[in-house]
Amino acid sequence: MTRRLRRRAARDGPAAHPHPHPLDWTALPDDATLHLFARLGYRDRAALAATCRAWRALAASPCLWAALHLRRLDPAAAATLAPRCAPHLRSLRLAGRAAAEAAPFLRAAGLRSLRLSGCRDLTDAALAVLAARHGGLAELHIGPDPLDRISSDALRSVALCCPRLRCLRLSGLREVAADALADLARHCPLLHDLAFIDCLALDEPALAGLTSLRFLSVAGCQNIKWATASASWAQLPSLSALDVSRTDVSPGAVSRLISHSTTLRLICALNCASLEEEEAHSPAAFANSRGKLVLTINRTISKFIAADAAPLCPDTAVKDTMVFDGCRSSSGKRNGVSQLITWLEWILSQSLLRIPETNPHGMNQFWLDQGAALLLTLLKSSQEDVQERAATTLATFAVIDDENTNVDPARSEAVMLEGGIPMLLDLARCSRESLQSEAAKAIANLSVNPKVAKAVADQGGIAILTNMAKSVNRLVAEEAAGGLWNLSVGEEHKVAIAAAGGVKALVDLIFRWPAGTGVLERAAGALANLAADDKCSLEVATAGGIHALVTLARSCKVEGVLEQAARALANLAAHGDNNNNNAAVGQEPGALEALVQLTHSPSEGVRQEAAGALWNLSFDDRNRESIASAGGVQALVSLCQECLNASDGLQERAAGALWGLSVSEANSIAIGREGGVPPLIALAQSEVEDVHETAAGALWNLAFYSCNSLRIVEEGGVPVLVHLCSSSHSKMARFMAALTLAYMFDGRMDEIALVGTSSQGSSKIVKFEGARRLAFKHIEAFVLTFSDPQMFSTAASSSGAAALSQVAEALFIQEAGHLRCSRAEIARFVDTLRNPSSVLRACAAFALLQFTMPAGRHAVHHAALLQKAGASRVLRWAAAAATAPIEAKIFARIVLRNLELHQAGPST
Repeated sequence: MTRRLRRRAARDGPAAHPHPHPLDWTALPDDATLHLFARLGYRDRAALAATCRAWRALAASPCLWAALHLRRLDPAAAATLAPRCAPHLRSLRLAGRAAAEAAPFLRAAGLRSLRLSGCRDLTDAALAVLAARHGGLAELHIGPDPLDRISSDALRSVALCCPRLRCLRLSGLREVAADALADLARHCPLLHDLAFIDCLALDEPALAGLTSLRFLSVAGCQNIKWATASASWAQLPSLSALDVSRTDVSPGAVSRLISHSTTLRLICALNCASLEEEEAHSPAAFANSRGKLVLTINRTISKFIAADAAPLCPDTAVKDTMVFDGCRSSSGKRNGVSQLITWLEWILSQSLLRIPETNPHGMNQFWLDQGAALLLTLLKSSQEDVQERAATTLATFAVIDDENTNVDPARSEAVMLEGGIPMLLDLARCSRESLQSEAAKAIANLSVNPKVAKAVADQGGIAILTNMAKSVNRLVAEEAAGGLWNLSVGEEHKVAIAAAGGVKALVDLIFRWPAGTGVLERAAGALANLAADDKCSLEVATAGGIHALVTLARSCKVEGVLEQAARALANLAAHGDNNNNNAAVGQEPGALEALVQLTHSPSEGVRQEAAGALWNLSFDDRNRESIASAGGVQALVSLCQECLNASDGLQERAAGALWGLSVSEANSIAIGREGGVPPLIALAQSEVEDVHETAAGALWNLAFYSCNSLRIVEEGGVPVLVHLCSSSHSKMARFMAALTLAYMFDGRMDEIALVGTSSQGSSKIVKFEGARRLAFKHIEAFVLTFSDPQMFSTAASSSGAAALSQVAEALFIQEAGHLRCSRAEIARFVDTLRNPSSVLRACAAFALLQFTMPAGRHAVHHAALLQKAGASRVLRWAAAAATAPIEAKIFARIVLRNLELHQAGPST
């Protein structure tokens, strides 16, 4: 009985039910059930509520509907929710203009807190309606996207409709006029927290009329007249904290605020160039002046607050590592410090989110010294939006190149060293989907660093991300797929992802979100990485990955998705010797036609990956002919003609695909007829080894047929091949160039090369013979580069196998062991052993030596073909020929030795 059967039997036996009386969840006390419901997301809560009548009643409890956080809301959904949440809803968070406009349909007259994000297109009218329908609002936050279409008219509506307003935070207003501020002062006497972030115009003196203000932020406002502002704001009778981060505030303005304000306790001034320059000249500037804290990037913020905590928390000893928690102590609350620290968390999260967007000069040391640790501190905040912004910033501050997803290694490792990975993984498992997606995004971006990726994997991140990829929330699934994509780059993580069920989860994503381009690109990219592993490629195929990827290649229009789908198919087809995925991809309906069509894509990346896929697929005989039937020859010749000024990767794959297709006679002749020779000659002149190597391989296959050999001569290919044969740093390129020249001038092309009139024929003869002599000269020179007179002399005089083995190992070109020749090609080399030219005989023997070396992948196949062709007799004659050069004799003897070693095994 196998282990699997023993486990199955154990499950079927009595031990399968260790508890004779299963737990009845419906019998839990109502308080416990409510606590369980409160920790679930809305979808899970609704699913449980549908299980029984008792839970349906509990799910309607007012305490569960006091707060809602929705990313999607339309009028119909709002009307459906209204009967349940309208009487009880106090806090609402929404994303998007459509959700904001649907909010009034909730009929939440008792709403106290409204927070909107992603509302760039929100209009004055929509904001006025929101204010009118929710007159009891105490908090209104809209941002961080700029409110380009909101004017002071909307501010006046808010002031008139919401007299209980205590906190107003808006981002990116075009203007904040004096009359709007006057209305706020007149109608909102309780307003104590005001933030105008990144506003274009602000009436500074009018703010002095808001005498109830305790907290004010003007972060990112670049057009403030600081002389006026500092003089008027210093007169605010209750102002406790001021945020001027990311502004051009002057040292003089800060000094005036410090000197003249009797209530100000904290000024937050992150990324203010003038203040940083002042501190560079005078490090003690603004240091605890008159008991007021001035926070800048030049100071370690948590340590600075802790060191100067007496003004904030006079009865509490605060450690710098716990400064935010310490200042919320009971004594702190009595002094209003809890509110100040809560405000400071919000302000810091807002500024730290904005700073990486422009990546200003001089911030790198800040991130390394304290920025990463500060963000991790904010992750522990009790404010949901602060946590989310901190996670978002962790996802972006380490990225130094968005396009290529490069991260700064020092910044990403700073997060890891501060213990950020387990914190982010814990947040990724919370019930709040918005925080899940931001945490997953941070994990994904940081995991571009291999050290961080290892930490994520070691701490269970692969299983967490795999589970998140199954989420019914698209954003969560998308970021989780991105995390798996980055983790799958590491070879050591591929099998772990497959073992955790990641392959199936990624394949399912493609069918679950057919219109979600972000999800599709990340899922296809992760599958592409996994498919590069032999074992994982089988998992991808078994999970339905081939069908999913081909579906994308056929139907999707997004370049990023198409590129990753084509790359995944290329990697799946790259394991032809180890599994049948290559054939399976070719047999998938529409796969080859889709890849051929993608070679015409306007995106170079898509064309490159499609050509790479066709190259790999062409190693299968049936695929090769099917690609040609789908128009692959014409498409790839056209691609070669168009890519001469493109990237090296595209050039290599285009030439490689033609190399693969040209294995068959019909395709080879078609490539020549369609104009494939000139671009391949051009690519053979590339200075990049991979490019001219693949071009040489394609020309070698084409030259097997006399019509193509003539085209190569007529298109000026001989000097190019001669140059490759003598000058390339790639042994493989020199080897294949030599073989191409040998094919061209072994006599088979002569009868068609010299056809023409007598005068033209004379000219052709001279030109042709000159090309032949040039070719022979460099073929001979190539062969002689592998000659060691002393070693060859020893081997020639020795009858033992050891001397030949030593020579063979020295001569073997490792890459040549991957080449597979057909019966016709092997027969041609055997025939060339009888050629009158000693140069060609030596070249043919050298080629057969490479193809039969025991270390070669197809050596047994080649040995069997040689035996069938009766090559042993010809080889013995070549080895004993008195007039043959010593090189040809040694090469022939080594081939004979190789045949003996293989013992004429069956063709593979």
